[in-house]
Amino acid sequence: MQICQAVAEQDFVIEQTEDARLEALQQLRLLDTSASESFDRITRMASQIFGLPVAAVSLTDQDRQWFKSRVGVEHMSIPRHKAPCAQVAETTMPVVINDLLADPFYADSTLGRNGTRFYAGAPLVTREGFGLGALCVLGTEPRQASPAELSALVDLAAMVMAQIELQHAFGRLDPVSGLPSRNQFRDDLADLARDGQGEPRFAVVVDFARPDQISQISRVMGGARFDDLIREATRSLRRILGPQQALYYVGLAQFAFLSPPEAAAETYIEELQALLDQLRAAPTVGFVTDISLGARPFLVGEEAADDLLRGSASAAQDARSASAGVMLYSACSDRVHRRQYALLQDFAAALVAQDQLRLVYHPRIDLATGRCVGAEALLRWNHPVFGEISPAEFIPIVEQTSLARALTQWVLGAALDQLAAWQGGGVALTLSLNISASNLAEADLAQRIRLALQGRGLPADRLELELTESAIMNRPEQALAVLQDLAGIGLTLAIDDFGTGHSSLAYLQRLPARVMKIDQTFVRSLSGAVAGSDLVLVETMIGLAQRLGYRVVAEGVETAEVADLLARLGCEEAQGYWFSRPLEAAAFADWLADRAINAPAP
Repeated sequence: MQICQAVAEQDFVIEQTEDARLEALQQLRLLDTSASESFDRITRMASQIFGLPVAAVSLTDQDRQWFKSRVGVEHMSIPRHKAPCAQVAETTMPVVINDLLADPFYADSTLGRNGTRFYAGAPLVTREGFGLGALCVLGTEPRQASPAELSALVDLAAMVMAQIELQHAFGRLDPVSGLPSRNQFRDDLADLARDGQGEPRFAVVVDFARPDQISQISRVMGGARFDDLIREATRSLRRILGPQQALYYVGLAQFAFLSPPEAAAETYIEELQALLDQLRAAPTVGFVTDISLGARPFLVGEEAADDLLRGSASAAQDARSASAGVMLYSACSDRVHRRQYALLQDFAAALVAQDQLRLVYHPRIDLATGRCVGAEALLRWNHPVFGEISPAEFIPIVEQTSLARALTQWVLGAALDQLAAWQGGGVALTLSLNISASNLAEADLAQRIRLALQGRGLPADRLELELTESAIMNRPEQALAVLQDLAGIGLTLAIDDFGTGHSSLAYLQRLPARVMKIDQTFVRSLSGAVAGSDLVLVETMIGLAQRLGYRVVAEGVETAEVADLLARLGCEEAQGYWFSRPLEAAAFADWLADRAINAPAP
């Protein structure tokens, strides 16, 4: 079984590599294009060096060998099956077959059946290591290839690849800024490593605008205005850095350059700060952007170009977040970003796996009776590599992507399945779920929830949706419309983490919510308090919420003292570790049975 699994995994890796190779070939847009003298010249040279009548630049497509250039061949392609050029592409190594008819594999190949006896091919390999095909020569008589001939063939294959890259030089020059691109940065760094191996340098990224600013500029002023901004930024950087400094355009509103080799960290950061001040003072650039700079130290020849750019860009983003303007790369911060990226990449698989995501249930207690009247469903993720991941770590990053909808749908389905199981067992509880600001942009949210409830035979008033003040106030009018739709199907709506957002009382009065949850930071401050500002604040929040028509739930209750105090203040419900930690579904059922509180909801 283990051997079969290993073979299957190996086949999967090979398949993935072949898909990537084919994608690289397609991106070059060479297949099925017209003949070119620049390629034919090299092909003729290969034929002349070997003194053979047939030569070709052969590209290995999915099921064929297609000839970009050919000498002594009438047809444009042959089947890939048992084509020696396919072996060259797959192995990225030269292949010489002295006599095809004597070779047990190639004897009955298309070439062998058509009279070809000798074959020599040198690989066409991209900088990323993908084999595109071969520069090959063929003869009708068996022979050998001398070391000089084979060396010349390899050199000519390299010339073919140089010609391919030359034809696609537009990929190395950004058409808007007129600056060299990320691809050119890679090449120049590799060239620098030949003469300056081990030299200490800084890779610097200048980030001119946040993604939301770029979107806003393009939306309000049009894409042409954003292009103008990039040109203006280019001119400003050129003027400040001087004509001798190599400058690159490496991302959306991102520029890069390398420090001189003698730069020292302390003084160079000061130089970058001065650069930032000059950029911000440029009237045509600074007024619409939020410029930040990130610098990553490295030794020439010891870091990949993409890693340098990513690290420098990450430092620039950290600088913006910290309002620092300029920041040096932090390996610790970078590890956090890489972990977040890994989690985001893995979350899509978690949604379809059977053993990674699950819900736990945090009981909610009626303070007047001590009975459990509901529970909050909380998501948990058992990552196959990292183990248990805190929701506070992965939910915020997932909610910023297109996976937010799928996340909510998964939680909704799992929670309603559990609610239906409770109902079938005679347990009448309200179950609350959290939704995010991104969910409020889903026009069909109410319809999906209504159908999910109907499909399980559940009354809508058994489901409560929680959302924060910040989520509501992000787009208040849109949020109000969606919340009214949700309330219209009979759901209970709750404002979560009350007191931590920036909602206005006037807006709170318009919301169709009926539950207000006081954030745990205020509740925990009540421990040991009999008077003072903390007590007055919570008492005021409870009174205000109730006057506005809300039922109040206190989160984070960890002691009997706080539970009793909240009850005296008139708070209706509470949840927290004093009553129970969040429980797995089976443990929650046992907890209910132990307390003997399986009573119908009021």
